[in-house]
Amino acid sequence: MKRLLPLLFALPLAAAQAAPDTQLVQPQLQFIDPSLPPAQAQANVLAARRYASFWNNGDQTLARAALAPGFTDRTLPPGRAQGLPGPLAASAFVRAAVPDMHADIEQLIASGDRVVLHLRLRGHFTGSFKGVQGKGQEIDFIATDIYRIADGRIADNWHIEDNLAFLRQLGVIGE
Repeated sequence: MKRLLPLLFALPLAAAQAAPDTQLVQPQLQFIDPSLPPAQAQANVLAARRYASFWNNGDQTLARAALAPGFTDRTLPPGRAQGLPGPLAASAFVRAAVPDMHADIEQLIASGDRVVLHLRLRGHFTGSFKGVQGKGQEIDFIATDIYRIADGRIADNWHIEDNLAFLRQLGVIGE
């Protein structure tokens, strides 16, 4: 497997539509199923990195490139629109509170048509959130996503965020 990983990232990224590979969030740890064909592994990882990079910088072109036309959020929070509009609105809502939010991929695991990301999101609460004005406090919480990839794009997403930590750090709820 160690010999396979460098090969996967040495392949050209001609399919990259949204951003060059060097501008995408790099995983700190990455585990690729060695039985995956290299082209599929590359496409799956690229879709996941594009979507993480959207959460990192808010660039909607990255979300549009990462998500399939029929994208389905399988753990849709109440009030969030299904499909592409959901994450676009969620990102804008969170960025209104934490404009400097950035995402790190702590772990990426790819096998078959699935990619699992463990993300760490950080920033400073300088905006407002549900009537609470930020005072610059640090925000640091985690999220885990499971993607089903079809034709190089995320078709389904199952996700969980540490919303309790996020809301406590914002001061929206108490300890």
